[in-house]
Amino acid sequence: MDVADLCRDLVRIRSENPPGDTRDAAEYIGAVLAGIGIRSAVVSRDGRRCNLITRHENPSLLLCGHIDVVPAIPEGWRHPPFEGVEEDGFIWGRGSSDMKGGCAALLAALGKVVDAGVEPRAEVVFVCDEETGTGHGIEYLLAKDVLRPCDTLIAEPTPPLSPCIGQKGLARISFTFHGKPGHSSLYPAVGRSAIMEAHNLISFLQEIHEREYRVSHEMEGMIGRSSLVLEELFGIQGLNHILRRVMFNPGVIRGGEKANIVAEHCELDLDLRIPWGCSAGEIVSEIASRVPSAGMKVTAVSDPSCTSPSSAIVQRLCGAIRRVYPGDPVPIFQWAASDARHLRKAGFPAVEYGPGEVTTIHGIDERVSIRSLQCAEEIYQDVILSYC
Repeated sequence: MDVADLCRDLVRIRSENPPGDTRDAAEYIGAVLAGIGIRSAVVSRDGRRCNLITRHENPSLLLCGHIDVVPAIPEGWRHPPFEGVEEDGFIWGRGSSDMKGGCAALLAALGKVVDAGVEPRAEVVFVCDEETGTGHGIEYLLAKDVLRPCDTLIAEPTPPLSPCIGQKGLARISFTFHGKPGHSSLYPAVGRSAIMEAHNLISFLQEIHEREYRVSHEMEGMIGRSSLVLEELFGIQGLNHILRRVMFNPGVIRGGEKANIVAEHCELDLDLRIPWGCSAGEIVSEIASRVPSAGMKVTAVSDPSCTSPSSAIVQRLCGAIRRVYPGDPVPIFQWAASDARHLRKAGFPAVEYGPGEVTTIHGIDERVSIRSLQCAEEIYQDVILSYC
C-alpha cells in the first residue's frame, strides 16, 4: 500500500464535521484493513457517525486516528479542498494534515508489518467525532468499554522531532445575559445593558488571563522547551505565555434589539484553554460566581493532562523518530485539545505524533508533504514492531 495513495483517497472521501457522516471513510478503511487480513467492525450511535475498531485478545498498543475533518469553503484554495491533488511533493486538501495523512500512515505501517509476517499486537480505532466532540467518537467508545487501556499512539500532526505528550485543559461555556431595556440616550442612568454585562465578563476574563500558575520544576522545563518549539514552528516570539496562562476567546456573541435601545438580551459563547497549575473546574466556578444572574451552560470541560516523558510509549516513539530524522526528539506540550485528554483520563498513556504541515490545519491550502507521510509510516512501523 502506498501511503500517498491512501492519503489522497481519504481526502477525496467527504467527512466534514458537522454534519459528521463518516460512513464512506469507515467503509474505505475497513476494506483496506481487510486486504491485509485485519478484521474490523463499525461502532456507531446513529448509523451515520461511524467509528471503526479492530480487536486483539491481548493488545499492548492502541493506534488511534480521527476520520472527520472541519468544513472547507473552496474559495481561495490553490486546489479544490476535496480533490486530494498531488503537486510539488504535497497532497493538498482538507484533512490532509488533520488527520487523514496520519490515518494513511498508520494503515501503510500496519500493511508493512503484516507483509513482514508479524502479527501486530495492536488494536486500531478510527473515530468519527474529534472535531466537534459531541459524544459520538472516542467518548462513546470509552463509555461502552470497548477499548482496553494500553500505550496509545494518536496520529495527530506534530513537528517531526516533537511528539506531543500533553495538552492544556479546556472549557466551553455558553452564557445568556438579561438586561432591562430603556432609551439609549438615558443609559446608564436608565436601563441595564445585557451587552455590557457580557463586556464586564470579558474584562474579568482578561484579569484571569494575566495570571501565571505555579508548577513543578519538571513541568516548568517542559513548558519552556515546548514554547521554544512553538515559537520556531509559527515564527512568532513570546509564545511562552500561551502554555502558562488561561487563554480565552469570546468566539460568538449575539445580542441587542436596536441601536437606540438598551440591550435586553445577549448571548456569548466562550472557549477557554486551561494551563497546568490550576483546574478547569476552579476556573469555571470562579467565572460562575462573577455572573450569578446570567444563564450559564458548560458544554465541555477537561483538565490539563500529560503522559510522562519517561513512559514506554514516549521512549519507544522517540527512539523510532531518532532512527528516521537527524537530531534529538523534543517531546512537547500542546496549546490545543484532542482526544488524548479523554484517553489519559481513562488510563491510557497517550502520545500524539504524525505527519502534516501544522501551520495549515483548519486553514486554506491545508496540505501534507509526501516525505512526511513516508517518514511517519516508517516510524509507526518501528513502534508497532517494538510492541510485538
